[in-house]
Amino acid sequence: MGFSVQGRAFAQIAAFHPELTAFRRDLHAHPELGFEEVYTSGRVKQSLQVCGVDEIHTGLGKTGVVATIRGKRHDSGRMIGLRADMDALAMTEHNTFDWKSSKSGLMHGCGHDGHTTMLVGAARYLAQTRNFNGTAVLIFQPAEEGRGGAKAMIDDGLFDRYPVDAVYGMHNWPALPPGTIGLNPGPMMAAADRIEIEITGKGGHGAHAYQTVDPVVVAGHIITAVQSIVSRNVKAVDTAVISLCALQAGDLNAQSVIPGSATLVGTVRTFSSAVQDLIEKRLTELCSAIAQGFGAQALVRYQRMYPATINTEAEALFAGNVAETLVGAERVVRQLEPSMGAEDFSFMLKVKPGAYLRLGQGIEHGVGSCYLHNSQYDFNDAVLPLGSALHASLIEQAMPLV
Repeated sequence: MGFSVQGRAFAQIAAFHPELTAFRRDLHAHPELGFEEVYTSGRVKQSLQVCGVDEIHTGLGKTGVVATIRGKRHDSGRMIGLRADMDALAMTEHNTFDWKSSKSGLMHGCGHDGHTTMLVGAARYLAQTRNFNGTAVLIFQPAEEGRGGAKAMIDDGLFDRYPVDAVYGMHNWPALPPGTIGLNPGPMMAAADRIEIEITGKGGHGAHAYQTVDPVVVAGHIITAVQSIVSRNVKAVDTAVISLCALQAGDLNAQSVIPGSATLVGTVRTFSSAVQDLIEKRLTELCSAIAQGFGAQALVRYQRMYPATINTEAEALFAGNVAETLVGAERVVRQLEPSMGAEDFSFMLKVKPGAYLRLGQGIEHGVGSCYLHNSQYDFNDAVLPLGSALHASLIEQAMPLV
């Protein structure tokens, strides 16, 4: 394994590590997109039934599954949630191992197969031992990858039915070595917004450009000017990224035709709503002014998709303390650098206290080191028992029997 872990939960879960590995690889071989996780949720339900959980609720957020486990006592009235995502990505896998994707154009390129397996492992242990006073709520969430499955579950009444006191989630992290757990008491991942800039000019013949209002020229000026927003409008101590990632205009087979319109599409990443508001305002003002300067028009559509994933301080401190009981203080990174990527666990943290953790899985130039969303990525099965034990320990220590 290459790293040591302490505690009863880990020792007991490690005994069924081979079964967890087989389960994870089966999920990897059968990837499904968000809100289409029929096979995955079915396997999860079947496994939870075998584990002996107290209650299974299906259909929240279309394909979501929620299980509850009551402790030996539950007079505390406390309820703690644990969340794992289940969906895969629309990408082609280029691995050659036996459990590679069986579906063309689909793969588990982000490790959600591992996340689901770790929560199933925790369910098995918690249902067997029940060494806590309260109720554990295990949330198997669909559609994390851009489709907002967390919000869908919340809108379907997740926290009305299961009013948890706090909720915790975790994600594998190839940049950290196995046996290492990272988090921080604040922003973990950025808000993700979609921007679309529609430029309307006047098309015409490329040989008589003076008769046109060229939207491609306007787009070029906007692309350049937008890069000044972060450097000249956002405080240096704040963090933001604006990326214009696609430009569509004209016809590649019509080299002498100036089009009448052009469209830019991109993303904005921020950690605070104030910076988010500022960028939306400046983007709208700047694009409109530049277009008008050329006699064109620019319409900015700003869509707020995922909010920032921000840990609450008390729960992050608690989760770090729990992690230390498993791997030791030297292997818990409490001030992990936030990522500009986005995560829809953010919707849960908007309405409930909680924390999002990183579980190291990458051996340098070896197993688990391939980065997320890569066609050769695979979850490192060596960390399955640790992830399950971390889930279980959060429950046991948040709701102790004594």
